[in-house]
Amino acid sequence: MRDVALLVARLGLGVVLLTHGLDKLDQGFGTTADGFAAMGIPAPEAAAAYALVAEIGGGALFIAGLLTPVAGLLVVGQMAGAFWFVHRGTEVMAAAGGWELVGVIGFLALVLAATGAGRISLDALIGRRTPATA
Repeated sequence: MRDVALLVARLGLGVVLLTHGLDKLDQGFGTTADGFAAMGIPAPEAAAAYALVAEIGGGALFIAGLLTPVAGLLVVGQMAGAFWFVHRGTEVMAAAGGWELVGVIGFLALVLAATGAGRISLDALIGRRTPATA
């Protein structure tokens, strides 16, 4: 049951992240960076690049169950930045500009980074082929 739960969590989070990242990509890198600058995020071009890597790359890695701890830490970093620069000092509810979405994404990414992808993943498949586990 644990592995099925991890699979469902990874797939759900991966789809959300991938969708957010592809939406930013569709808007254009410059538009994303300009939006970050308007929110007061420092180094908005670097932040936009990081967001695209974390969302598109992290989302794809979660879906595949590949390099799950790395993907988790990338996403935790992005959500920490989103909280600090955009949602800090707000209430919880996203409808009021709060941090609930970045919180839930960040918390779930942290759990996946700590627990791993589970047995239904490329991480597990690759891990089974190493000499140490043979």
